[in-house]
Amino acid sequence: MSGVPPLVTLHVWRVPRRAVGGALLRMARDRGRLRALPGVRFGKLLGTGTGIGFGPGDADLTRYAAVLAWDDPAGGDLGPAGAAWDRLAEQAARVDLTPLVSRGRWSGRAPFGDPRGARAEGRVLALTRARLRPARAVTFWRAIAPVARELAAAPGLLARFGIGEAPIGWQGTVSVWRSEADLTGFAYRQPEHRAVIARTPAARWYAEDLFARFAVRDISGDRAVLGWREGER
Repeated sequence: MSGVPPLVTLHVWRVPRRAVGGALLRMARDRGRLRALPGVRFGKLLGTGTGIGFGPGDADLTRYAAVLAWDDPAGGDLGPAGAAWDRLAEQAARVDLTPLVSRGRWSGRAPFGDPRGARAEGRVLALTRARLRPARAVTFWRAIAPVARELAAAPGLLARFGIGEAPIGWQGTVSVWRSEADLTGFAYRQPEHRAVIARTPAARWYAEDLFARFAVRDISGDRAVLGWREGER
């Protein structure tokens, strides 16, 4: 696994509505601080959405997330910035991940190295993100809407939510699955999703895109903030 970080962490916080202003201020302050943490090779502080749709109408101003790739397998400490988010939040969760597959670029980089497709035993997390071409954003949102609806009922789906670096055009998804077989079943057998995959080369929706799959090593904190399905363990 050439250049693969030994640890990737996903941090998610839910803030009360009265603290939304403070969260937006922290977003502006902490983007650079997280990337500058010792041992961090890549870091993004993100807004989130429901994952039901795409575009500015899907934004969830009470939930925020960070994705970090670490050179130290014992990493994950967000320092003072993380402590500030924890004080602001009423719910928080952390997911520890091992990269399995990563294709594409994020801000011109391959943040999770070049994993060679190792297999996972147990839960997996899929992360997608894209920078849409402005002229094609509306057609993309229309094409992806049926996929989002089908995802909600997908067998083996444990949790999902949207992520975004900006309200329009810089968006993606996080989903947690019971197994790789469940994720693969949705990605390649669900008709609406297969249709979007087939259309992508000709439609040229993306100026930049990335898909990554990870083995879930551990989940700590309140899983509800991840959009965890009721009754799932």
